[in-house]
Amino acid sequence: MSDKDSVNKQPARTDAFHPVDSPFGKLIIVSDGDAITCIKHEDKIISIDEHRSDELTSKAAAELKEYFSGKRRHFDLPLRPQGTTFQRSVWKALSEIPYGETRSYKQIAQAVGNPKACRAVGLANNKNPIWILIPCHRVIGSNGELTGYGGGLDMKKNLLESEKVNNEERNN
Repeated sequence: MSDKDSVNKQPARTDAFHPVDSPFGKLIIVSDGDAITCIKHEDKIISIDEHRSDELTSKAAAELKEYFSGKRRHFDLPLRPQGTTFQRSVWKALSEIPYGETRSYKQIAQAVGNPKACRAVGLANNKNPIWILIPCHRVIGSNGELTGYGGGLDMKKNLLESEKVNNEERNN
């Protein structure tokens, strides 16, 4: 290896993993050290050789616990989802949906400047690697019906109902 190669070579980064119990089973929060990059169901992780938490994944776990208990409405975490430019624009629009509210796929398509891209929005929604923190559960069909969700429709329904109840309790 030349001197030039050694100067340009970045040290290998090791992702941090942190489990968190949720009403829907154990979730695994993944960080690259600078931002949250992924949340997975524990049963969908093929293998994690060791539990490696960092400050960021620990903070995310604490914030998720607060969210599940109804004490948190907004997350204060750096996020870095990997996806296409279009997917990232959809995920940004999802992040702007207020707690306890929903939007249709059509509304999100309009928000990203492509009103005919409802199906593409649905596909981007489905590929959201940081669900809950990027609230793809808040997107519903134009007719008000719940549509697909990576965690299952029961999980989507429960998340939306929990947010609705917490909003009503705060407003009373």
